Amino acid sequence: MRIYLGFTVRGDRSALEAARYVAGRLQDRGHEILTTHLLRDDVEAVEQSRSNREVYLRDIAWVESCDVLVAEASGSSYGVGFEVGYLLGRAPQTGQRAIVMYRRDRHQAISRMITGLTSEHGRVFAYESEADLEGVVDAVEQCGVGG
Repeated sequence: MRIYLGFTVRGDRSALEAARYVAGRLQDRGHEILTTHLLRDDVEAVEQSRSNREVYLRDIAWVESCDVLVAEASGSSYGVGFEVGYLLGRAPQTGQRAIVMYRRDRHQAISRMITGLTSEHGRVFAYESEADLEGVVDAVEQCGVGG
């Protein structure tokens, strides 16, 4: 499957290791992660060479072409929220799915639009352990089995 991993570039990046873990596990299982550059420590510097418009057009094209969007929402990012909303708005026509994850200890700081997500095209996971992150990986794989 083609997976768009949404992760903040300019927000709180304290959940970076969890996002790296999920991306690595999905890659180990043969899935393509379109946005591995977001997991680099120097992502802001790397992205500086692109205009805002270029980033927008590139990322929208990736969101439109992915099978599943996995969003790490712990960092309170408008961009990640936009990506999730954009995909879910199209999902009834495209069949795409969104899996949103966030650190359980950040629950009070996460938008209630995320924690309250109820959609046949999306699921939310609060995590605190590697076992919880494995649940995220499993949920992504289930998206490819009969939707």
